[in-house]
Amino acid sequence: MTVAAAVTGGRAGAEDGGAVAAVTVAAALAVASAERRLLEALRGCGRRASVATAARALSFGGEHGALWLAAGLTGAAVDPERRAGWLRGTALIAGAHLASMGVKRVVRRPRPGTAQYAPLVRTAGRHSFPSSHATSAVAAAVAFGALRPKARRLAAPVAAAMCVSRLVVGVHYPTDVAAGALLGAVTATLGRAWLRAPGPACRPPHARVAPLPPTALKAVAPLPGGGRG
Repeated sequence: MTVAAAVTGGRAGAEDGGAVAAVTVAAALAVASAERRLLEALRGCGRRASVATAARALSFGGEHGALWLAAGLTGAAVDPERRAGWLRGTALIAGAHLASMGVKRVVRRPRPGTAQYAPLVRTAGRHSFPSSHATSAVAAAVAFGALRPKARRLAAPVAAAMCVSRLVVGVHYPTDVAAGALLGAVTATLGRAWLRAPGPACRPPHARVAPLPPTALKAVAPLPGGGRG
């Protein structure tokens, strides 16, 4: 290869790399602009008093996964056949929440500050990515649904509403919520086999200890002295 050809090839590679970088930056700017518009649109819905009240309530209930942890403990109390599963599900929710907090400390994305609307709630921390509310909510929906189909039908819409509420109150970007939901779903899905593993409180319904046959009782030798101690 001649020097001229090498120089020409190097220039072409640099131009290709510059084009890829330009496209990447343009795409990132487009995504950022789109999610800010979506955030402001949903935050604008909070101007209605009823919507703002519901969003605040969901955000408050999901703080540190409190609603879902309480639901898991309640399930363990009222569903003895699957008590171990409910307790494991509660542990999975707590683990997913802690994982989201760890990611926040690494990414350190600031929370949104919209020019039009102030946030409707205070937050426990300054970092935004991912949404811990979304993480614990989706983890709960997946875990509880694996234990009881009826629980999925109840938990899934509440989890979805909680995810949207974080946009309505103006404390997360849409990508924060999406990433949190993905983290919660992956965590609970990976733990699904553990949820269904047999445990001391997870016997099959109507499981009973079989009585001894009469022949076995007759085979037991009487104690000396008529069985008196």
